Amino acid sequence: MRLDFIRPMYRRAGPFASVYLDTDRSKEGASNVVQRRWARLRQRLAQAGSPSGVLDPIGELVLDPAEAAPGRAVFAEGREVVLTEPLTASPRRETARWSPLPHVVPLLAQRGERVPHIEVLADHAGADVTIVAEGPTRELVVEAADWPIQKTGEGGWAQYRFERDVEETWRRNAAATAEVVDKEAHGLGAEVIVLAGDPKARGLVMEYLSKDSAKRVTVAEHGSRAPGAAPQPFQAEVDRALRAWADRRRAELLDAYAAGPSATGLQETARALRDTRVRTVLLKDDPSSTATMWVGPEAAQLSTDRAELADWGVEQPVEERADAALARAVAATDGEIWFVSEIDSPDGVGAVLRF
Repeated sequence: MRLDFIRPMYRRAGPFASVYLDTDRSKEGASNVVQRRWARLRQRLAQAGSPSGVLDPIGELVLDPAEAAPGRAVFAEGREVVLTEPLTASPRRETARWSPLPHVVPLLAQRGERVPHIEVLADHAGADVTIVAEGPTRELVVEAADWPIQKTGEGGWAQYRFERDVEETWRRNAAATAEVVDKEAHGLGAEVIVLAGDPKARGLVMEYLSKDSAKRVTVAEHGSRAPGAAPQPFQAEVDRALRAWADRRRAELLDAYAAGPSATGLQETARALRDTRVRTVLLKDDPSSTATMWVGPEAAQLSTDRAELADWGVEQPVEERADAALARAVAATDGEIWFVSEIDSPDGVGAVLRF
């Protein structure tokens, strides 16, 4: 998981209010249920020292019915919300934290890996192409030729010629679809392409795709462009394809960690981050973790040893959550974080190194 989307927060001085709130309004059927939940978290933040100027914008956001979602993560600094994201489910833990760094790891863990991918529903008339990555989802319609589309089977002296023209139309639309998919996959860095629709149209699209795109294709048996076609079976296959890719990638990273070069444990990982040697931090997904380390104002200033930071000239090292310090350092060094259920490390932290 790349952390580009949280990097702008670290340009701010802090401290930050980090809130994970259950914003589901359906559980008690009362309009003020979210208000009561927020009141509890607001009190915790105020007791921790968060000023009302930071808390008021959070309250306005989470209490706004237009921002309804099963859950919400909010990060505020100064007098404004600097990042917020709806959660697809209630947060695993409702959290209110006032701290030098934003408490982003629960968001990253619950958000999961956002796999850049393309969804294609093809038929002989063209295709509906959906491009999914960070930022807004884009939807394209590809239709290069609209006649003739359907074979009649009526016979007669022109039948062969007509059928040849129909198949040429099918091929033109398949070639146009493949061209769009290739272009978007290259620009996006798509990891997965899910192709569904008419079986013959799927086969034609595959013929025209580049080798690089074709090797990323998962063919789905469900999905149609036909009016009224249910989208759920196709989306279920998309979800399975994305989970399968993420599982393979996680296994590859664990193999690379075992083979090396790698860093094991919090302190080794911190040192590798300071040297910008880390490609991917592997972090055991443990919501109950309370591990801390020492940090300075710069992203590379992190250590389990307070004296080490003092030796580097950090006048006032601050104790902070280890996962928050790691996230800041990864974001600053253009690395990745992947969550794993288990890792061969005494404190659940390791890294795959660039060198």
